[in-house]
Amino acid sequence: MSKTALFFPGQGAQHVGMGRRLCEAMPVVRDLYSQAAQILGYDLAALCFNGPAEQLDSTVISQPALFVTSLAALEMLRRDHPEVISSCEIAAGLSLGEYTALVFAGALSFEDGLRVVKRRGEAMQAAADAQPSGMVSILLLEREQVEQICSEASALGAIRIANFLCPGNLVVSGENAACERAAELATAAGGRAIPLAVAGAFHTSIMCPADEALAEVLSQVKIGSPKIPVVSNVDAKTHSDPEEIRDLLIRQVISPVRWEDSVRVMLDAGCDDFYEVGPGKVLKGLLRRISRKTGCTTINDSFDETGGI
Repeated sequence: MSKTALFFPGQGAQHVGMGRRLCEAMPVVRDLYSQAAQILGYDLAALCFNGPAEQLDSTVISQPALFVTSLAALEMLRRDHPEVISSCEIAAGLSLGEYTALVFAGALSFEDGLRVVKRRGEAMQAAADAQPSGMVSILLLEREQVEQICSEASALGAIRIANFLCPGNLVVSGENAACERAAELATAAGGRAIPLAVAGAFHTSIMCPADEALAEVLSQVKIGSPKIPVVSNVDAKTHSDPEEIRDLLIRQVISPVRWEDSVRVMLDAGCDDFYEVGPGKVLKGLLRRISRKTGCTTINDSFDETGGI
């Protein structure tokens, strides 16, 4: 019997124009963006629909924007294919997307989730501003090779693997000089190195001030037990205890993202029908690299394999 799972994207999937068609088509989505404007204190819809890209891509804006727009896409799935929603047995989100998954699973309210995501983006941006750093995607190399590259590059500054995305696709985070050296070493080893357009070294100790700010805001919101399991980025396990979930969300900003392990947990649970809900198709591509035989349907307002808006 087929088992359904939902994915929610993380920072980097944003693009100018996202959410516009959803907003035009569904009053419930217009309500989401209206509530967001009240909570955030600015017109999020205008930034999502019209940009400018430089502002939408900033950590402070992109995190709330992706959170809200992914939940808008979820409303389209709920409208057009309610059977997918009712049959979903497990969910996961990449970094920021874990918050979206927790709202879907009923562990967080939309309002509380957005307040936390807003503070998360602000705190991560502040931590990045305090210490110049970055991230580099390294392709075509094995994990052991990338670990060795980080070991060598660490002579120039802190650096480590921050995202274990899929075979042959790892992301390193660290101080700028170390990242530059890692890119050189990866290229020399036959891999590809792509510097990422992010504010700083996410998912490393460089984000330590952000975890303290996140702990403060998370202490002020109610977290419940998820109605369906949500796989944690930190340990690739599911958790039902709200306090465990709270602690893992704090740790997430300074811990590596174990995405490949998380997906394998879902596959091992028998999931064979995946939906990526939100902007972009990154998670679909990663799933293909992890399990070529497993299909994934993308649900967003620019491409919808289930049949349109």
